[in-house]
Amino acid sequence: MARARRTYTPEFKTEAVKLVTEQGCSVAEAARSLGIHETLLRSWKQVLQAKGEQAFPGRGKLSPFEEENRRLRAENKRLLAERDILKKAAAFFAREAT
Repeated sequence: MARARRTYTPEFKTEAVKLVTEQGCSVAEAARSLGIHETLLRSWKQVLQAKGEQAFPGRGKLSPFEEENRRLRAENKRLLAERDILKKAAAFFAREAT
């Protein structure tokens, strides 16, 4: 049976990376003391350096780009539904007129 996937809070990830960057621990030491794999800690470090404060948005907290993308997709879906309704209404009234 597969093990359950562990999840980590954004605060934990940030503090783990700070052990390496600010306190001078090696990645191997920090990973061993926290009970995580070295590659996981290295990937968190890369993400934090690349994205800064927006690195670990967490569940339900989307980046501004993803938030706008979700909003636009919902609006597009609504507009397509309205268009389809209007097409059907036009076809119905065209049939009535003949």
